[in-house]
Amino acid sequence: MLDYDVRRPEQQIDVMEEPSDEALMAEVSAQRQHAFRVLMRRHLPRALRVAERIVRDPAEADDIGQEAFMRVWTHAASFDPQVAKFTTWLYRIVLNLTFDRTRRRTFLPLEDAGDVPDMGPHAVERLIADEELSLLNRAMAGLSDRQRGAIALFHMEGLSGEEAAKAMDVSAKAFESLLGRARTALKANVQKIQQTGSHV
Repeated sequence: MLDYDVRRPEQQIDVMEEPSDEALMAEVSAQRQHAFRVLMRRHLPRALRVAERIVRDPAEADDIGQEAFMRVWTHAASFDPQVAKFTTWLYRIVLNLTFDRTRRRTFLPLEDAGDVPDMGPHAVERLIADEELSLLNRAMAGLSDRQRGAIALFHMEGLSGEEAAKAMDVSAKAFESLLGRARTALKANVQKIQQTGSHV
């Protein structure tokens, strides 16, 4: 009896711990709505942030976020925690929906294939910290959708290069190249806005 009483507080703590995303997804695949609501409450804000960074329209970002979670619900059985974390899988869904919408909305020129010099690993973080949010948003508007996606995932959501590459469904090397181009373009856009006071 004494051994049981000693262990009991630990047992209660385990029960109170928040379930992991992966555990919740196992329940979602069994069509348990409570688990789905917990996941949505936990991760919808980040899905909306990433979508809005790319489409630059809060209402459209909200539609994308809602649609992304509908896909989480309907495709839960296809999620494999051995392949990717839930957040990486969710980001890929959000990015695919976002890129599909922007492609339907307008025809965008292909990005230059060549690499450009990197501004350094902390340049964008300094920009985000130092510049006004409105300036950053105007500069981001001048980037391609994929460049905005790379900046949003790596610098604003804090994903590693490997996680962001998986979310964007590209190799780590391709993501590094895309991120380098995005940083350089962002810096150029900020400088242009500061010098001319105009949009890029």
